[in-house]
Amino acid sequence: MHQNTRATLKPAARKPNLGRRILFGLRRDTLGTLERLAAEYGDVCNFRVGHWNYWFFTHPDAIKDVLVTHDDHFIKGPALRRAQRTLGQGLLTSEGDLHRRQRRLIQPVLHPQRVASYADVMVSYARQFSDSWRNGLEIDLHEQMMQLTLRIVAKTLFGADLAEDVQTIGRAMDISVAMFQRAMSPWGPLLNHLPLPSNFRFKRAWRRLMQTIERFIQARHAAGTDQDDLLSRLLTATDTEGDGGGMSDQQLRDEAITLFTAGHETTANAMTFTFYLLSQNPDAEVRLRQELNDVLGGRPPTAADVDKLVWTRMVLCESMRLYPPAWALGRESIKTCDIAGMEVPPEAVILLSQWVTHRDARWWPDPLRFDPQRFSPDQRAARPRWAYFPFGGGSRQCIGESFAWMEAILLIATLAQKWSFQSLDPAPPRLRALITLRPAESVRMRIASVPPR
Repeated sequence: MHQNTRATLKPAARKPNLGRRILFGLRRDTLGTLERLAAEYGDVCNFRVGHWNYWFFTHPDAIKDVLVTHDDHFIKGPALRRAQRTLGQGLLTSEGDLHRRQRRLIQPVLHPQRVASYADVMVSYARQFSDSWRNGLEIDLHEQMMQLTLRIVAKTLFGADLAEDVQTIGRAMDISVAMFQRAMSPWGPLLNHLPLPSNFRFKRAWRRLMQTIERFIQARHAAGTDQDDLLSRLLTATDTEGDGGGMSDQQLRDEAITLFTAGHETTANAMTFTFYLLSQNPDAEVRLRQELNDVLGGRPPTAADVDKLVWTRMVLCESMRLYPPAWALGRESIKTCDIAGMEVPPEAVILLSQWVTHRDARWWPDPLRFDPQRFSPDQRAARPRWAYFPFGGGSRQCIGESFAWMEAILLIATLAQKWSFQSLDPAPPRLRALITLRPAESVRMRIASVPPR
């Protein structure tokens, strides 16, 4: 059993002067660089890059202190603040009173009971994709999952079907998301103002996305009726605990692009890695299919089935341990605080990494092995709570977590009932650590039909 005693962390005997080395390392091999820092310096690494004072924590007790115990001591890190260029001042990037007000407005809209009403949409679109495939078809799994989740989020968020525009909008989203890598660079603000081809591509993609979202907002205003989508609920939301008002169109647009981006990007990546891991672990896939047969008996899944699909959830949990869609979190301290026995000064940049902590052998024996049984109740109880934090934690925990869990479980259940995925690439997928963790290239799969029960 894990003992509920707090760790007292010790920094390295010397403060590493990593400077340019860490900058180029994070740019060329982000995940590998974080792994090497943890391996060399342990639970806490304090280093400087230019004028920034970085603290990289990997121990669960430190993660709890940053995200929960002392969350009021921190604001979002520099990279997310720069991401306002892409996402505006939505929940992911806003701070202070604005963030608290917006969270109060959005929280009821994404309450689990309301989210459950979107289950039929999720399953319906998954069945459309499933019915369009044929035995032996070779697909780019990631591209297919991006298209599927993009159509789902457009329908649930805006009440719109993107069947005709899904590829165009998908390309615009890819360009927008790729620009987040620049937000992690100290030269990002300068590069954003240069006449670079990447900037012109981003501006075109951004205009395309904004025009699409503004069209949805104006159409909902013009309809003047409450529709069964998130946009309608956001339009009518009022801050009953604050000023009693609602959102401006500008704020509505910023929240919409945040939900639009996060609502399909993270789930598509999680689905891709989950089916890839199942393709490499046939015993886990057999058990998954047995559970689907036992619980569903060949019928489509519903919201009421989500809690019954226990092994399906464990498979998803283990997939997000090995390939966490949110691979790191950044904070900046606004006052001196104690983090697991370490005194962290103001204006320090705090780094936490799901990628590193989720693969720490102290909490996850044989950490690179895919084993959904790690998420059985007894094994959960035997490790620290904050050894696993795929959706963050504290007052800034991902507001769409219940939506993401339900969507991913329903999509796995719908697709795995009918299809098995066989990887066509012998090597594991190469990765890109952008605003989310995604494959760096196509994930080629051959799909095989599953015999009826």
